[in-house]
Amino acid sequence: MQQAIMMTPPAVMTTKDVLYVKDQMSWLLVAMKKCSHYAQECADPQIKQIIDRAGQMHQRHYNTLLQHCQNNNNSAMGNIPTNMSAQ
Repeated sequence: MQQAIMMTPPAVMTTKDVLYVKDQMSWLLVAMKKCSHYAQECADPQIKQIIDRAGQMHQRHYNTLLQHCQNNNNSAMGNIPTNMSAQ
């Protein structure tokens, strides 16, 4: 069975979600730094451009995750009913 793709992030992030996003952001940051380093080491301008573009892609993904993390999770949690069994 194929899992549905979520097009927008949920309004509330669980602790597990936050830990996963933190790990992903760390990996993206390392990838950006490596791309920057190797692009500067590269003598071939075409390869340098490709590595730079890969680094920019990682930076865009990092910025996207950062925007999602700036959501006010506490405010969103306040909108969730406290007694789910009463429904």
